[in-house]
Amino acid sequence: MRLRFFLVLSALLIICLGVAIAQTQDSSKPLERKIVQQTMPRYPEIARRANLAGTVKVMAVVSPDGKVTAVQPMGGSPVLLQAAEDAVSQWKFAPAGGESSQVIELHFNPQAR
Repeated sequence: MRLRFFLVLSALLIICLGVAIAQTQDSSKPLERKIVQQTMPRYPEIARRANLAGTVKVMAVVSPDGKVTAVQPMGGSPVLLQAAEDAVSQWKFAPAGGESSQVIELHFNPQAR
């Protein structure tokens, strides 16, 4: 009887601890760093002729000093993607205590240019 009580109590404790850890991990937000210098993407000529509009999503890896060290595509038109990567790689962010990742969406609209 005591062994059963101990096992049930231990199982409940483990479950509660697991839920608490999961909630802590879910509630942590990625570090949002302020953009200090932003280069606008060059609209590709082929996209302009095709009147292609769209949104491109990339992830920028930013060093502690604010320089973009890598840009990874996350979605969007392949025709617009390279222009977005080239522009974001030139961006500068506010310095921070460590490296961070920023998800960035760029909107391309041929009518706005």
